Amino acid sequence: MKHEETVVVGISIGDLNGIGPEIVLKAYEDPRSLELSTPVVFASGKTMQFFKNQFKSKINLFNIDSADKLVHGKFNVVNVWKEPVKIEFGKEDKKIGSYAIKSLEAATNALKNGKVDVLVTAPINKHNIQSEKFNFPGHTNYLAKSLNGKSLMFMVSEGLRVGLLTDHVPLKDASEHINEDLIREKLETVITSLKQDFRIRKPKVAVLAINPHAGDNGVIGEEDDTVLKPALEKIRAEGHLVYGPYSADSFFGSNTYKSFDAIIASYHDQGLIPFKTITFGQGVNFTAGLDKVRTSPDHGTAYEIAGKNKADAGSFIQAIETAIQIFKNRTEYLHYSKSPLKKVSK
Repeated sequence: MKHEETVVVGISIGDLNGIGPEIVLKAYEDPRSLELSTPVVFASGKTMQFFKNQFKSKINLFNIDSADKLVHGKFNVVNVWKEPVKIEFGKEDKKIGSYAIKSLEAATNALKNGKVDVLVTAPINKHNIQSEKFNFPGHTNYLAKSLNGKSLMFMVSEGLRVGLLTDHVPLKDASEHINEDLIREKLETVITSLKQDFRIRKPKVAVLAINPHAGDNGVIGEEDDTVLKPALEKIRAEGHLVYGPYSADSFFGSNTYKSFDAIIASYHDQGLIPFKTITFGQGVNFTAGLDKVRTSPDHGTAYEIAGKNKADAGSFIQAIETAIQIFKNRTEYLHYSKSPLKKVSK
């Protein structure tokens, strides 16, 4: 593969006391993976050397001071910090959280400036990253502010894609956040992403109800009848293949989800519990709606196995492969949409 065709994958290292560094190294342990993409890890050479020794990795680290100096065919490590870092596997540590943010900010800036093509983020601890300068519940919210577009947490795998109307909000507040504007925004984001990122010309989307049994005609809540159904009817009348609301309790077990290109859940656990049950280890968290491509594995820091060389890199590898494919799909879609031939054919 020619260098100009090789996708440059920016990687934020995540929580150093978790399994992030381990799965990053394992993802590129096979030298052939460097022929498919060029990794640029934002951390430090000293820190990554510690992990290389810890996990007996055979990767040759190529240390650079900025992403401008990356070399294709190498495992590039940008020195975001140079001081030694004390690693205590499995421990929640505010200082370690600050390094996770340094890595994320450097990787995001490289993404914004076109130094890397896509961003793949290793898991963070949402508690120890909080500070006066960084006050976000997670990657998605931070990237939504840092990059252009309307973000949506979109969990994707080979046979299942699940987006969320509300993500990291308390369950007791979820229904209060759901209104016609939000429903329209999230559905438009999903439909656009399915077209440009997944090559689906006429997406078919299902929406799960807010209440059990879609409210049972108001017996278990009125939100589905007064908010969700009217919004979906309007969007459907505009020519979009949007269906629901479906009762969530039987939707996945009955395999109804297989009839749709994507499913929109009303709140976090309604969508992510079935997604992770069906796809765990191969699922990917994709931030749809932004002008840049970002993915991550579908799991957390896994402190309980950190440092033990037991972490499965499958989801992280899938996150890299998904980011690369979405980047290529989107590049082709945007090129085609600007083509004079496209305009003539209308």
